Amino acid sequence: MHAERFERVVSPATNGLSPSAFRELYETNFDFIWRVLVRLGVRESDALDQAQQVFLTAYLRFESFEGRSEVRTWLCGISRCVASDYRRSARYRHEVLFSTIGLDLFELGADEAISHPSTKRLAEAVLDKLPEPQRVVFVLYELEEMQGREIAKLLEISIGTVRSRLRLARVAFAREMKRLALCSATSEDALKVT
Repeated sequence: MHAERFERVVSPATNGLSPSAFRELYETNFDFIWRVLVRLGVRESDALDQAQQVFLTAYLRFESFEGRSEVRTWLCGISRCVASDYRRSARYRHEVLFSTIGLDLFELGADEAISHPSTKRLAEAVLDKLPEPQRVVFVLYELEEMQGREIAKLLEISIGTVRSRLRLARVAFAREMKRLALCSATSEDALKVT
Protein backbone atom coordinates (compact mmCIF):
# COMPACT_ATOMS: atom_id res chain seq x y z
CA MET A 1 0.00 0.00 0.00
CA HIS A 2 1.61 3.25 -1.11
CA ALA A 3 1.50 6.65 0.57
CA GLU A 4 -0.18 8.17 -2.50
CA ARG A 5 -3.24 6.04 -1.80
CA PHE A 6 -3.71 7.82 1.53
CA GLU A 7 -3.01 11.35 0.31
CA ARG A 8 -6.57 11.71 -0.90
CA VAL A 9 -8.06 10.75 2.46
CA VAL A 10 -5.80 12.71 4.81
CA SER A 11 -7.94 15.23 6.58
CA PRO A 12 -6.56 18.78 6.25
CA ALA A 13 -8.62 19.87 9.26
CA THR A 14 -6.84 17.45 11.60
CA ASN A 15 -3.51 17.27 9.74
CA GLY A 16 -3.70 13.50 10.06
CA LEU A 17 -5.59 10.46 8.90
CA SER A 18 -9.33 10.64 8.52
CA PRO A 19 -11.22 7.92 10.42
CA SER A 20 -11.98 6.08 7.18
CA ALA A 21 -8.33 6.20 6.08
CA PHE A 22 -7.17 4.94 9.45
CA ARG A 23 -9.74 2.12 9.34
CA GLU A 24 -8.45 1.13 5.89
CA LEU A 25 -4.84 1.29 7.10
CA TYR A 26 -5.70 -0.89 10.10
CA GLU A 27 -7.79 -3.47 8.26
CA THR A 28 -5.31 -3.79 5.41
CA ASN A 29 -2.22 -4.22 7.59
CA PHE A 30 -3.37 -5.77 10.87
CA ASP A 31 -2.63 -9.43 9.99
CA PHE A 32 0.82 -8.55 8.67
CA ILE A 33 1.69 -6.47 11.77
CA TRP A 34 0.40 -9.20 14.11
CA ARG A 35 2.60 -11.82 12.38
CA VAL A 36 5.65 -9.56 12.47
CA LEU A 37 5.18 -8.86 16.18
CA VAL A 38 4.82 -12.55 17.04
CA ARG A 39 7.84 -13.46 14.94
CA LEU A 40 9.86 -10.72 16.63
CA GLY A 41 9.21 -12.24 20.04
CA VAL A 42 5.83 -10.93 21.22
CA ARG A 43 3.73 -13.67 22.80
CA GLU A 44 0.55 -14.44 20.90
CA SER A 45 -1.45 -13.62 24.02
CA ASP A 46 0.07 -10.11 24.02
CA ALA A 47 0.19 -9.56 20.25
CA LEU A 48 -3.20 -7.86 20.02
CA ASP A 49 -2.23 -5.26 22.62
CA GLN A 50 1.12 -4.67 20.97
CA ALA A 51 -0.52 -4.38 17.52
CA GLN A 52 -2.82 -1.75 18.97
CA GLN A 53 0.28 0.08 20.19
CA VAL A 54 1.72 -0.03 16.66
CA PHE A 55 -1.42 1.45 15.14
CA LEU A 56 -1.80 4.06 17.87
CA THR A 57 1.79 5.15 17.26
CA ALA A 58 1.16 5.23 13.51
CA TYR A 59 -1.98 7.33 13.99
CA LEU A 60 -0.22 9.80 16.26
CA ARG A 61 2.86 10.04 14.03
CA PHE A 62 1.26 9.88 10.60
CA GLU A 63 2.16 13.52 9.96
CA SER A 64 5.83 12.55 10.16
CA PHE A 65 5.41 9.86 7.47
CA GLU A 66 7.26 11.30 4.48
CA GLY A 67 6.17 8.76 1.88
CA ARG A 68 9.73 7.69 1.04
CA SER A 69 8.68 4.09 1.63
CA GLU A 70 5.47 2.14 1.56
CA VAL A 71 3.15 2.58 4.52
CA ARG A 72 3.53 -1.13 5.27
CA THR A 73 7.30 -0.75 5.53
CA TRP A 74 6.85 2.23 7.85
CA LEU A 75 4.45 0.21 10.04
CA CYS A 76 6.95 -2.63 10.11
CA GLY A 77 9.57 -0.23 11.49
CA ILE A 78 7.17 0.84 14.23
CA SER A 79 6.46 -2.85 14.94
CA ARG A 80 10.16 -3.51 15.32
CA CYS A 81 10.42 -0.80 18.00
CA VAL A 82 7.27 -1.98 19.80
CA ALA A 83 8.50 -5.61 19.82
CA SER A 84 11.90 -4.51 21.10
CA ASP A 85 10.29 -2.51 23.94
CA TYR A 86 8.07 -5.48 24.74
CA ARG A 87 10.99 -7.90 24.98
CA ARG A 88 12.83 -5.53 27.32
CA SER A 89 9.82 -5.12 29.60
CA ALA A 90 9.60 -6.87 32.95
CA ARG A 91 6.38 -8.63 31.86
CA TYR A 92 8.21 -10.58 29.21
CA ARG A 93 9.66 -13.87 30.38
CA HIS A 94 10.28 -16.49 27.75
CA GLU A 95 9.83 -20.07 28.78
CA VAL A 96 10.06 -22.98 26.38
CA LEU A 97 8.69 -26.34 27.37
CA PHE A 98 8.86 -29.18 24.90
CA SER A 99 8.71 -32.89 24.72
CA THR A 100 10.21 -35.09 22.09
CA ILE A 101 9.00 -34.43 18.61
CA GLY A 102 8.49 -37.03 15.94
CA LEU A 103 9.66 -34.74 13.14
CA ASP A 104 13.08 -34.24 11.66
CA LEU A 105 13.46 -30.60 12.71
CA PHE A 106 16.55 -30.09 10.63
CA GLU A 107 14.66 -30.81 7.43
CA LEU A 108 12.08 -28.10 8.06
CA GLY A 109 12.62 -24.62 6.68
CA ALA A 110 12.03 -21.56 8.86
CA ASP A 111 8.54 -20.90 7.51
CA GLU A 112 7.52 -24.56 7.85
CA ALA A 113 8.95 -24.83 11.38
CA ILE A 114 7.09 -21.69 12.50
CA SER A 115 3.80 -22.78 10.96
CA HIS A 116 3.87 -26.44 12.02
CA PRO A 117 2.00 -26.80 15.34
CA SER A 118 4.43 -29.25 16.94
CA THR A 119 7.57 -27.26 16.13
CA LYS A 120 6.29 -23.71 16.40
CA ARG A 121 7.47 -23.08 19.96
CA LEU A 122 10.87 -24.59 19.22
CA ALA A 123 11.33 -22.47 16.10
CA GLU A 124 10.30 -19.38 18.06
CA ALA A 125 12.86 -20.32 20.74
CA VAL A 126 15.52 -20.58 18.03
CA LEU A 127 14.52 -17.16 16.69
CA ASP A 128 14.78 -15.76 20.23
CA LYS A 129 18.41 -16.90 20.37
CA LEU A 130 19.37 -14.95 17.25
CA PRO A 131 20.94 -11.53 17.82
CA GLU A 132 18.36 -8.77 17.25
CA PRO A 133 19.84 -7.45 13.96
CA GLN A 134 19.98 -10.94 12.44
CA ARG A 135 16.56 -11.90 13.74
CA VAL A 136 14.86 -8.85 12.23
CA VAL A 137 16.39 -9.43 8.78
CA PHE A 138 15.68 -13.18 8.94
CA VAL A 139 12.03 -12.68 9.92
CA LEU A 140 11.38 -10.02 7.31
CA TYR A 141 13.09 -11.91 4.48
CA GLU A 142 12.34 -15.57 5.21
CA LEU A 143 8.96 -15.34 6.92
CA GLU A 144 7.40 -12.12 5.68
CA GLU A 145 8.98 -12.44 2.21
CA MET A 146 10.10 -8.82 1.98
CA GLN A 147 12.74 -7.98 -0.63
CA GLY A 148 16.32 -7.24 0.41
CA ARG A 149 16.21 -3.66 -0.84
CA GLU A 150 13.00 -3.01 1.07
CA ILE A 151 14.58 -4.39 4.27
CA ALA A 152 17.69 -2.26 3.68
CA LYS A 153 15.55 0.85 3.32
CA LEU A 154 13.46 0.00 6.38
CA LEU A 155 16.48 -0.66 8.61
CA GLU A 156 18.57 2.10 7.01
CA ILE A 157 21.43 -0.29 6.25
CA SER A 158 23.17 -1.31 3.04
CA ILE A 159 21.98 -4.25 0.96
CA GLY A 160 25.33 -5.91 1.69
CA THR A 161 24.61 -5.72 5.41
CA VAL A 162 21.17 -7.25 4.83
CA ARG A 163 22.77 -10.14 2.94
CA SER A 164 25.42 -10.63 5.62
CA ARG A 165 22.90 -10.64 8.47
CA LEU A 166 20.62 -12.99 6.55
CA ARG A 167 23.47 -15.42 5.86
CA LEU A 168 24.56 -15.42 9.52
CA ALA A 169 20.96 -15.86 10.69
CA ARG A 170 20.36 -18.77 8.30
CA VAL A 171 23.49 -20.53 9.51
CA ALA A 172 22.60 -19.98 13.18
CA PHE A 173 18.97 -21.04 12.63
CA ALA A 174 19.97 -24.24 10.80
CA ARG A 175 22.65 -25.06 13.40
CA GLU A 176 20.23 -24.64 16.31
CA MET A 177 17.45 -26.59 14.59
CA LYS A 178 19.94 -29.40 13.90
CA ARG A 179 21.01 -29.35 17.55
CA LEU A 180 17.38 -29.56 18.67
CA ALA A 181 16.74 -32.42 16.24
CA LEU A 182 19.71 -34.31 17.67
CA CYS A 183 18.53 -33.64 21.23
CA SER A 184 15.05 -34.82 20.31
CA ALA A 185 16.39 -37.99 18.68
CA THR A 186 18.64 -38.70 21.69
CA SER A 187 15.69 -38.24 24.07
CA GLU A 188 13.55 -40.60 22.03
CA ASP A 189 16.32 -43.24 22.01
CA ALA A 190 16.70 -42.90 25.77
CA LEU A 191 12.97 -43.44 26.24
CA LYS A 192 13.06 -46.61 24.08
CA VAL A 193 15.94 -48.07 26.12
CA THR A 194 14.15 -47.52 29.42
